Amino acid sequence: MKGKHIPNLFTLGNLLLGVFALVLALNEEYGRGAIMILLAGVMDYLDGKVARKLQVSSDFGKELDSLADLVSFGVAPAILAYALKLSDWGYLGLAIALGFVMCGALRLARFNATTFSGNFMGVPITAAGGIVAIVIIYLGNIPDLVLPMIMMLLSWLMISKIKVPKF
Repeated sequence: MKGKHIPNLFTLGNLLLGVFALVLALNEEYGRGAIMILLAGVMDYLDGKVARKLQVSSDFGKELDSLADLVSFGVAPAILAYALKLSDWGYLGLAIALGFVMCGALRLARFNATTFSGNFMGVPITAAGGIVAIVIIYLGNIPDLVLPMIMMLLSWLMISKIKVPKF
């Protein structure tokens, strides 16, 4: 099947941008790291779009996408948030960051183990990670309590049974 691996190149781009966001966090370049997460979201959108256009979806691609999403929209936002602000909260901040990653992993596993019915169950990790990235970009304009509160809310929303329509 011609072009069957093309969507996976977008998925790998998503993953690489997530890892780049982590490197930027290590370099204390939080805003740029958050932008990498948003760019990873563009790649994640494109991998699905291209796979549907080429009619080449596969179980391999689905699993690769979930692994990339966990890094780009779970681990990277959590580490950026921890390095930027949550570390000021000590072990509570660490628990918030770890909880975000764990809830994201649970959300992805639930999605992969169920049949998609047109509505997501819980907020997708891509949306949650994107929201954290946007908050990090605008952090200078919001109170310190906002980031941990948003992350705890998003963690809960990812594992909730709330139906979220696919856009």
